[in-house]
Amino acid sequence: MPQKIKPTGRQKSIFLLHFIVFAIASALMLTMYDKGATTWVYPWPAWIVAAWGLSLIGHGCAVYTSYEDPGHKEYTRQENNG
Repeated sequence: MPQKIKPTGRQKSIFLLHFIVFAIASALMLTMYDKGATTWVYPWPAWIVAAWGLSLIGHGCAVYTSYEDPGHKEYTRQENNG
């Protein structure tokens, strides 16, 4: 059974930095996109926030839900000898 890999402090801090930048940038985009408009404006930041949010979820999964690959050592051995 593969063992869960515990994230290092560096991985956690990089993920936290990613989250903080995402939150600040999203807040700025969503509050500033329609400044001065008097009619309906297409909410273009929604696409960026959604795509970035999905990448943030993927980053979190990579950091906190990684499991060791039991065949990785064999793969690298074969790659180095081949």
